[in-house]
Amino acid sequence: MKKVVKFGGSSLASAEQFKKVGEIIRADKERKFVVPSAPGKRGPDDTKVTDMLYACYALAEDGKDFKAELKAIRERYQEIIDGLQLQLSLDDEFKVIEKNFKAKAGSDYAASRGEYLNGIVMAAYLGYTFVDAAEVVLFDEAGEFDAETTNRRLRERLQDMESAVVPGFYGAYADGRVKTFSRGGSDITGSIVARAIKANVYENWTDVSGFLIADPRIIYKPEGIETITYKELRELSYMGATVLHEDAIFPVRREGIPINIRNTNAPEDNGTWIVESTCQKPKYVITGIAGKKGFCSVNIDKDMMNAEIGFGRKVLQAFEENGISFEHVPSGIDTMTVFVHQDEFMHKEQQVVSAIHRLAEPDHIEIEGDLALIAVVGRGMKSTRGTAGRIFSALAHANVNVKMIDQGSSELNIIIGVANSDFESAIKAIYDIFVRIQL
Repeated sequence: MKKVVKFGGSSLASAEQFKKVGEIIRADKERKFVVPSAPGKRGPDDTKVTDMLYACYALAEDGKDFKAELKAIRERYQEIIDGLQLQLSLDDEFKVIEKNFKAKAGSDYAASRGEYLNGIVMAAYLGYTFVDAAEVVLFDEAGEFDAETTNRRLRERLQDMESAVVPGFYGAYADGRVKTFSRGGSDITGSIVARAIKANVYENWTDVSGFLIADPRIIYKPEGIETITYKELRELSYMGATVLHEDAIFPVRREGIPINIRNTNAPEDNGTWIVESTCQKPKYVITGIAGKKGFCSVNIDKDMMNAEIGFGRKVLQAFEENGISFEHVPSGIDTMTVFVHQDEFMHKEQQVVSAIHRLAEPDHIEIEGDLALIAVVGRGMKSTRGTAGRIFSALAHANVNVKMIDQGSSELNIIIGVANSDFESAIKAIYDIFVRIQL
C-alpha cells in the first residue's frame, strides 16, 4: 500500500507540531509521500507565514524596505529548525527570495515560499527527497490547472522514488513563473500526488477529527461524520463546510482513491472517510447540514409562463449579460425565482431588472434580500420517506418561515431558503429533528 499524507498549517506551526507529524509518519511505513502546508498560527494572536509573506511582498512591490519583515519570516523557520536540531541552513533560499521580491516576481511567488521552505525543512527532518512543486504541477497560459500534463510529469518524477516531500499550494506556468491555487490549495496538491502515484489512501491531517454534521459555532458539540461520499462532500463544501478544499475531490475521484481526514493532535481518532460509494448505512438519515448567508431572490411572474418556449433562457440571459451567476432557480406554473449572491447582484440589480423586462416581458418582478441557503445532504434521504416533511415540521415548530425549497433529482440534497435572521435557528431545528432525537 502507498499513502499520501498532507499536513495543514496548524499541524506544522512549530517544532513541537513538526515532531507530532514526524511520529505520525514514522508510525506507518506506508506514509512515504508527504505534502506540507506553510506554518500556520502558533496561537490565537499569531500570524500565518503565508500572511507574513503577502505583507512582506506588498512592501517590496511598493518599493519600500522589507528587510525587517523578511527577517521575521526567516526567524519563524529558524525556530523550527533549531527546535528539531537540524543541521540545515536556509540562507541561500532567503537570498533568492529577497532578490526575487526586489525584482517583483509576483504575489503568487511570494505566497508560495511558505510551502516551499517548509517542504525543504520537512524533507530534511524525515530524510525524504524534496521535489519542488513548480517543476511538476503545471498551469496553462490561462492560469488553469493542467491536470493531465501534471499527472504524467509527476508520475514520471516520483515512480522511482521510495519517499518524497512535495510542497502544497503552488505550481508553475510553462515558462517557470509560479502560480498558486486558491487558499487551502495544499489539499489539492495532496490529491494530485495521490492520483499520480495511484495511492491506496490520501490522508489529510488537520486540527479537527474529520467532518461534523453541523457547524460547531451553531450546534454545541455536533456529532462527527464517519463516512461520506464524494458527492455528499461536494454539496456540503460548496455550502460552507471548510475542512477540505472542495476542488481536492476531483483528482482522487477519478481514481477511486478514498480520503481520510485525520487530527494531528488526536491521531488515535478514526476521522472521516470520504469515498466514491459505500454500502454502509449512515448513522442518521442526513449526513450533514451546511449553509451560507447573503443571498437575494429575484421573483419573476408572468401569466402562462409555462407555455412560453424559451422563457427561462431569456430570464437567465439577463443575468449572463451582466456577469452574474445564479445559485438556484425554483419555478412554478406562472413564477420563476432566481437566487443570486447579494453582494454581486446589488450593484447591478436595476440593469438586470431592465434586461429581464426587455428580453422576457414579465408581468411583475420582485426582489427580496438578506436570505440564507441551507443544504441538508444525505445519501440516506433517498430511501427514507417523509424527509422533506420532517424538515418543514421542524422549521414550523421553530417559527422559521421557509422562502424556498429545492430538491435535486438525485435526492441527495434539499436546499432551503430562509431569512438571514433565521439561519441559526433553522440549522438547530433541522439538527435536532434528525440527530438529537435519535441520540
